Amino acid sequence: MNGWHKTTCVLCAQNCGLEVLVKNGRMVKVRPDKDNPRSRGYVCRKGLNILYHQYPKDRLTQPLKRVGDRFEPIAWEQAIDEIAEKMSELAEKHGPRSLAYMGASSQGGHFEAAFGLAILRAFGSQNFYSSAGQEFAGHWWVFGRMLGRQYNVTNPDEHQCDMLVAWGWNGMVSHQTPRAPILLKDIAKDPDKLLISIDPRRSETARMANIHLPIRPGTDALLMKAMIAIILAQGWEKTDYLSRYVAGWDTIRPWFENFDARTAIAVCELDFDQVFDLCRLMAERKWAVHPDLGVFMGRHSTLNSYLLMILQLVCGRLLVPGGNIVPGMVMPMGYHADERDEKTWRTVATHMPPAAAGAFPPAVLPEEILVDHPDRVRAVYVSACNPLRSYPDTAAYEAAFEKLDLLVVNEIAMSETARLAHYVLPCRSYYESWDGTFFPFTYPEVFFQMRQPVVPPPGDCLEAAQIFTRLADRLGLIPEIPEELHKAASGDRLAFGAKLMEWAGTEPKALSAMPFVLAKTLGQKWDSANLAALWGLLMTAPKSFRKNAARAGFETGMDQGERIFQAILDTPQGLWVGKVDADTPMAVLKTGSGKIEAHIPELEAGIRALDADAEAESLQMPADFPLVLNAGRHMPYNINTMMRNPEWNRGKRDCTVALSPNDADGLGLADGQMVRVTTAAGCETGELEISSHVRPGMVLIPHGFGLIYDGQIHGFNVNYLTKNTHRDLIGTPIHRFVPCRVEAA
Repeated sequence: MNGWHKTTCVLCAQNCGLEVLVKNGRMVKVRPDKDNPRSRGYVCRKGLNILYHQYPKDRLTQPLKRVGDRFEPIAWEQAIDEIAEKMSELAEKHGPRSLAYMGASSQGGHFEAAFGLAILRAFGSQNFYSSAGQEFAGHWWVFGRMLGRQYNVTNPDEHQCDMLVAWGWNGMVSHQTPRAPILLKDIAKDPDKLLISIDPRRSETARMANIHLPIRPGTDALLMKAMIAIILAQGWEKTDYLSRYVAGWDTIRPWFENFDARTAIAVCELDFDQVFDLCRLMAERKWAVHPDLGVFMGRHSTLNSYLLMILQLVCGRLLVPGGNIVPGMVMPMGYHADERDEKTWRTVATHMPPAAAGAFPPAVLPEEILVDHPDRVRAVYVSACNPLRSYPDTAAYEAAFEKLDLLVVNEIAMSETARLAHYVLPCRSYYESWDGTFFPFTYPEVFFQMRQPVVPPPGDCLEAAQIFTRLADRLGLIPEIPEELHKAASGDRLAFGAKLMEWAGTEPKALSAMPFVLAKTLGQKWDSANLAALWGLLMTAPKSFRKNAARAGFETGMDQGERIFQAILDTPQGLWVGKVDADTPMAVLKTGSGKIEAHIPELEAGIRALDADAEAESLQMPADFPLVLNAGRHMPYNINTMMRNPEWNRGKRDCTVALSPNDADGLGLADGQMVRVTTAAGCETGELEISSHVRPGMVLIPHGFGLIYDGQIHGFNVNYLTKNTHRDLIGTPIHRFVPCRVEAA
């Protein structure tokens, strides 16, 4: 494996192309991959420091079992036998609701999700939790209601718009679109385009924007309602668009009539004329919006998403070129679940729906474990995430996980969550396995890259999908596979596929167990369940993907999936595997009316009640918590919970408490001193950073710290300051509006 190898960064969802130099089986150097058609040689400092992620001191190499207060190494067979036995016992005694799977959350690989979900469903459980439910629960739920599918996630068509609105999004740091800093600079400098930033602070994006609206924290929904009211009052709405493409518009229009927009904008602490001018631009220009956690995790989270969609409808900017569109996908990011269907579960204690493409919000899981109810969650299988550092209210999670009858963790290193587990199973890293992601960030082209292993795994590490396959086998979920099928896996793949389908037609359990069947046949030949799953996915791709692939040059035919699979193997830097029909962006709609359905009855009362007086009263901060904590600042120095070795930030101020100069002066605090931050959840101590870019009244703390490494805790975990009950009606934690106080430590 020595030499340079093409791969990707796994530390954020952009997966920028990398090349790594391997010597003697070890990665030693990293550079950008100029051949990657999506990132085109761009990479940030996180990707260039990927070696710190790959080689932590506490790397796991063998299965571990908790014995008292310590872990002991055990054989794979013993680990799988005991886990399978405990899961079966719990399901038999307490029913399927006792089991939960928390996964499908990695920035670097999504293939384990098919295997984890297959085991969960085999037990009859719907208790699926993912990071999508942490950040996007209300947003994706609104997509489900208005567009017909929760996974119909819209992105801004940044390359065709002439005005991009960054609402609560600091793309210069958090990216979320290919080559984001380059894109944003190009838009801001283009005399024919505009970059708008709506953000309480002077973020890196706001500083370079053509227009910055420094909105008061927590007033996004009020501003959106005011802007819609202004556009309607001026007669600027796109009546033809609303008539042709929108159902229920006449029902919701009265919500915005006779609304006091001027007073509302004053509560938002913005200039009315500036907002009015932006409304006019929105009525005239071809604009798109990129929202982010400032909206999703702000006050009125789900109302924010709903009102932002209505604002797009009023201006005719949803599902149109240059507006916000649903991109093409190799595989949807999850599946659709509608709680109005009696077969769809709600959580037992909190009655939450599976809003984020089939996933429940992680904020409610502690209550689902701690509740005194016969159907409470008693076993959690965690894979590809670290709840103890990534989800709200770490103290609640610690208490809940201590109560579990079974906690199993698939991991690369001894994470904070793994330290609480009954069993810890060692995974191959993303540079030791085949894996890929399905983030749909390009339009109209569809991109895919299957990352190849570039170094060998240490010890007894397996892919998470291989671990799940062993567990499924032990649980009896995989039907007996004929020897001739095993033999066929070593020959021509199309011939193997024909034999596989012939056998599946006679075996009732084959289709539900197909990921595992592929893993035990092709996957054994390739030493990769993930790669086998990719082949199966492409061979059975839906008609919509096959049409997109044909437009990208992969002609239709029985062997189309096989040809795409081989092209992926032959192109390690990634390639365009599809292209959507940009002339029919409305074709993605799956609503009963065939139109965008504007009326969501459950949100009507919240929208109607939203006015200046009510918001002004609600925004009054309590005397003991006069400041607003933004819990989860994006920085070049944090990488969610993917940080495994803090050495990559040596010499950097990477975990600070940021305040404005005015607030620091008023509190008698100096830059660099230690301060204590207190919320309703608890207290944490950190280094003060005074910055003129922070809005007065706000406190900024990054996420992803509190890393336990080499016997030391690096930084502090901001989620000890957040309550899991401080959340939106669909379960999204309100991390961008946490009342707090700051004082000298």
